[in-house]
Amino acid sequence: MGNGNRVASRGFSDFDSIDEIVSVLEKHIGKRRLNLKFGSEKREVFVEEYNDDGTLVLVLDSECKAHGDFLLYGLSDKYIEVDLRFMEELSPRLLKCKILGARRATQGRSELRFAVQPGSAVATNFRLSKNTIEISKFNIPTGIKVVLDQFQSANSHLADYFKVDVLSSDVKDELLKSIRNTGKNLFIPDCSDISSYGARSDNFLDPSVIYGSGIKDVMRKDIEKGLKSIIIVPVVYLTDDGRSIPFAYIQAVSKTSVFTPDMVVELKEMSFQLVDRIRDANTFSSSVRQDFIDISRGGAKLKITDGELKRYVAKSKGLIFDIVFKLQAPITVYGEVKTVVTDEDGNLVVGVDFGGNSSRQGEMERFYDVLKPMETEYKANLIKSIKAGQGV
Repeated sequence: MGNGNRVASRGFSDFDSIDEIVSVLEKHIGKRRLNLKFGSEKREVFVEEYNDDGTLVLVLDSECKAHGDFLLYGLSDKYIEVDLRFMEELSPRLLKCKILGARRATQGRSELRFAVQPGSAVATNFRLSKNTIEISKFNIPTGIKVVLDQFQSANSHLADYFKVDVLSSDVKDELLKSIRNTGKNLFIPDCSDISSYGARSDNFLDPSVIYGSGIKDVMRKDIEKGLKSIIIVPVVYLTDDGRSIPFAYIQAVSKTSVFTPDMVVELKEMSFQLVDRIRDANTFSSSVRQDFIDISRGGAKLKITDGELKRYVAKSKGLIFDIVFKLQAPITVYGEVKTVVTDEDGNLVVGVDFGGNSSRQGEMERFYDVLKPMETEYKANLIKSIKAGQGV
């Protein structure tokens, strides 16, 4: 179950079983964004499938070749590392892996917060969304809708009917409603075959269950419309804090031939490409350096003075940024915005909780290591000042 001696000295504890690892990941991580480390390669991922046999199906942020053993890591309530072994490449961005073991930090996220001395640490390399996608409020920014329309136009040649659209909160179609709620795919390879209306695996919708006794009427209507084959895949957007939102879909309908499973994989890959375009269009980046007011293992308070950064942070739910301690390499974290206050100089004082992921193996361990002597010094000075005030 991993190298207990190595992690024990770093404040880590091993999980007792593979079942426990799967249960904790599924409950506390779900489809939040994590990081994958193998060799010199690093990729952001989320878990597409949690399987009872101790395997995971991972979706990578870009194409890459992986093999052998590697590490999955990130933050939920505590920092967690999972040892994985490559099993199968389902597509250039879909990997099936076996869990070998896992461990998590024994420290909680909420710890002593203390003042940061000027020059000892700064925040930089900010990345945050320009607009928040809120499906429940049907709040899809115009710029993102334009990306969807352009994507549909550019790929309309792939099927007799090709559509890219938003999964609105008031969608009436039962299949689209199920895709929005579950994030699963729909594949009906042959509309004239009743067996095609069943689920191929847990990752696909089962229309026969959704429609029940009415499934034959659905098949009859599809045949009357001249439909041969249908595929619908969700477009799953990962927010800065790692939440998974099936906010749109890609639909391909054939009236002339039967789709193969390869077409499903192709559309799934296209959904990843579309998310990349949306993220690029919806991401604000800045390399300005901003000061910390205070910091802890679980969060920090930042002073935002840059005008453009203030504009986006003021309405943001969270942001990714680098913490740069003096004489240390940058540590990348996600900060969930908890409070935003304007000071007397017009600057934003932003309180964040560290709820996201580091971008390199062992960074959160290193973050804790850097903070430890700072915490010790702060506590010693605090005790000294208290005793001095008491005349001890």
